[in-house]
Amino acid sequence: MREISPTENWLLITLGMALSGVLYGMVVFPDEPKIIGVVFSVAMGVPMIAFERRILLRGLYRRIEKLPTVAFIISALVIYEILMSVGYAAAASLLSWLGYLTPRTSIDQLVMPFNVFLYALAVCALIVFILRVRDLLGRDVFTSMLISRYRAPVAEERVFLFIDLADSTSYAERHGDLRAQQFLKALFAAFAEPVRRYKGAIDDYVGDAAIVTWPLKRGVKHARCVRCVFDIIDDIEANAEAWQKKFGQVPRLRAAIHGGPIITAEIGIDRHKITYFGDTVNTTSRLEALCKSLNRQVLISAELAQRIKVPEAFALEDLGTHAVKGRGQTLGVMSLAGRKLAPVIAPFELRMPAE
Repeated sequence: MREISPTENWLLITLGMALSGVLYGMVVFPDEPKIIGVVFSVAMGVPMIAFERRILLRGLYRRIEKLPTVAFIISALVIYEILMSVGYAAAASLLSWLGYLTPRTSIDQLVMPFNVFLYALAVCALIVFILRVRDLLGRDVFTSMLISRYRAPVAEERVFLFIDLADSTSYAERHGDLRAQQFLKALFAAFAEPVRRYKGAIDDYVGDAAIVTWPLKRGVKHARCVRCVFDIIDDIEANAEAWQKKFGQVPRLRAAIHGGPIITAEIGIDRHKITYFGDTVNTTSRLEALCKSLNRQVLISAELAQRIKVPEAFALEDLGTHAVKGRGQTLGVMSLAGRKLAPVIAPFELRMPAE
C-alpha cells in the first residue's frame, strides 16, 4: 500500500474537519449556509491537531507531556481551549467580513457562546483522553488494538532495532539504582523523537535496552531504520557536555538491526499486548550481543542490508558470517559506520527529565 504523504495527510485532516462542520451545521443550524460550520470547524480543529502533532508550539507540548497524567490532561485542556477560542475568533471575523455573519457586538465576534464553549470543552476532554491513552500504549499499538488488527495472529515482515546502553551495570554500581534509573529515563526519552520522526514504534523496554520496530517496507524505505539509530547516536554526541554534567557519563550505545518474517498477535485477557513471535526477533537480540565481541557499535544483518538502499552517508563493512546462538544457520553480519555527511534532518532537542 502506498504511503500517504504529509501533504495528503493534512488535506485529509482538513477535509475531515470540514465534513464534521457540515454535519454540525446540518443538525444545529439547518437553515444557515454550510460554509459557516466548515470555517468554524477547520479554524478551531486544525490548530489542535497541529499542536498534538508537535507542529505548533512544539516546545510547550514537550514540556507538558512530561507531567503526570492528571496535570497533563488539565494543561492540555487549557491549551486546547485557548487554541479553539483563537480559532473561533478568527473564523467569526472572516465570516463577518465575508458577510455570512452579523455579530451584534465585537464581543460576540471574539468570544464563544457558553453553549459552544461547553461543547468545545467536551470535545477537548475526549481528544485529550484518547491521545493520552494512545501515548501510553504507543501509536501503532493503539491503532492496531482499536481496529483489532491482530486479534487473530497475522504473518507479516517487520524490521527490529535493538538498542542497548553499554556499561549500565557499572554505572548503577557507582551511582546507585535510583540514579541509574534516572539516567535510563533520560536516555529512553532521547529515543522518542527520532523513532517518531522515522515512523517507527518503540515496542518495549527490556532492562537497559529498547526495542523499536517498523513494518518491513516502511522501515527499509529511505533507510529509515538506519537513519533512526544514527540520529539517536549523533544527538547524544552533540549533547555530550550536557549528559556529562547531569549524569557524570555520556551514554555509549550498542545497536543491531534485522528484519524478516514474524507472527504478530494480540495476547492477554485482563491486560492486552501486541507481541511478536519468531526467529527474526530472537536473531536481532543475538545480533546485538555480537556488538561487544566484534567491537562494533552498530550491526546489521546482511539479509536486511541487501534490502536497503544505504545512503552514502553511512559506510558498510562486511564482517562475514557468524554463528548465532539459537539459530541453526550462520548469519551474515555487517557493521554500519558513523555518519560521514551532514544529517538530512536537523537534530532534535535533548529531552532531559525535570529535576
